[in-house]
Amino acid sequence: MTPLDDLSDLPRPAHLRDLFEQDPTRAQRYVTHAGDLRIDWSKASVDDVTLDALLGLAERAGVERRRDAMFAGERINVTEDRAVGHVALRMPHTSSFVVDGHDVVPEVHAVLDALADFARRVRASGPIDHVVNIGIGGSDLGPAMAYEALRPFRHERIRCSFVSNVDGADIEAVLADSDPATTLFVVASKTFGTIETLTNARTARAWLVDALGEDAVVDHFVAVSTNEERVAEFGIDTANMFGFWDWVGGRYSVDSAIGLSLMIAIGPEAFSEFLAGFHTIDEHFRTAPLRDNAPVLLAMLGVWYANGLGYDTKAVLPYSNDLARFPAYLQQLDMESNGKSVDLDGERVGHHTGPIIWGEPGTNGQHAFYQLIHQGTRIIPCDFIGVARAEHGDQEHHDLLMANLFAQSEALAFGRSNEAEPHRNFEGNRPNTVILAERLTPSVLGQLIALYEHVVHVQGTVWGVNSYDQWGVELGKELANQITPELVGEPTPDAHDAATNALIAWYRAHR
Repeated sequence: MTPLDDLSDLPRPAHLRDLFEQDPTRAQRYVTHAGDLRIDWSKASVDDVTLDALLGLAERAGVERRRDAMFAGERINVTEDRAVGHVALRMPHTSSFVVDGHDVVPEVHAVLDALADFARRVRASGPIDHVVNIGIGGSDLGPAMAYEALRPFRHERIRCSFVSNVDGADIEAVLADSDPATTLFVVASKTFGTIETLTNARTARAWLVDALGEDAVVDHFVAVSTNEERVAEFGIDTANMFGFWDWVGGRYSVDSAIGLSLMIAIGPEAFSEFLAGFHTIDEHFRTAPLRDNAPVLLAMLGVWYANGLGYDTKAVLPYSNDLARFPAYLQQLDMESNGKSVDLDGERVGHHTGPIIWGEPGTNGQHAFYQLIHQGTRIIPCDFIGVARAEHGDQEHHDLLMANLFAQSEALAFGRSNEAEPHRNFEGNRPNTVILAERLTPSVLGQLIALYEHVVHVQGTVWGVNSYDQWGVELGKELANQITPELVGEPTPDAHDAATNALIAWYRAHR
């Protein structure tokens, strides 16, 4: 028996219509504030009895203890024997975060200062008007998402592009829209050995050299890496190499040097506000009691949905076109972190872990998949995200957008009975959470990211898995490296199954 087994004994809460009818104060009591975020979870499928049980489960699972261990710099990433220090990336310079007896905050701010100096030089009137970030995974999704989200805050002259896919169409499209003389490439790879990133970087390098000559590489390439030797071999001046640390996982790194392209786009001052937003939620998570702790509450609702009610997915639905890539960012953050079937002791888990995360911005999704959410046989908990004030000037558009957000939240929760016409009957009782802020500023974006980071941490703790490794991506990469030379050289059929050999043979015959 595990603490999660107790969830099966809990009574299922009444329909949301009944919960609101029974408790006139529910809409006020089930709202939590964290920083600039108003988090309304009154339409969650819980009552006070369920909530007490979930918070008790969090206590027994050691959520507070493991949270404090993370903030103390302990090596809670046990499979890689590392600390988990992304919270140090956004601490003020007066703070302290000790890893193995060493305060790393001064190092963090030394890198931030170097990044800011470089960003200011690029932003000053000069030749560079196009920054191309070459990375993959956390080295791409974070800065690409944030660049889109903070569109109103971007430099009027400098644009950014993001190349991640090893499919040549990705880099080809970006280069076709670039001028070698005014393009800066940021190659983001901790080891400077990620095959997709290096393949794209070599293609970009050849394109630049073909146009401007070998000497141009030093002025048009910078690196975010820790491998000085490989960076220098590529031709990048190591003075333009910006590092980060092994206690920062890729999907937690947008607020590190990985965010260089974002800092160039929005400026060092706005990037500092971005970091301050993260830190606001970090402090809330670190200090707020469990009952008032937004990441804990949202995490435990997710545990209840997954392990108590059997809901397998969660839709993240931002009613902000600027947040269009936020669901994709959260897919990696959550699914790479908690998509585990082995616990911290190496034993097979006996319960579901990470949910399937997906979503699109409103109102587009309403004309695509909301039909299934409203009337399908699967219950899909939803997170709606919106802001009171848009950065564009068209109030009519924004009022209509937000009316749709509120309407969808209401319709999912309460439905509408129509026994005479079953196909027009809406059962309701679809749980959802509404997260609102006044504006989508750099600080608020940082707060949103940190909120979900800590939700992932809490859920990983309750499920007993390591949220900070990603061994699941290794096997596919290893096999790809083995197969690549077989596509152009001699195949090794004894190394693969019959189906894979047939695929390789077909490709060799048709490439």
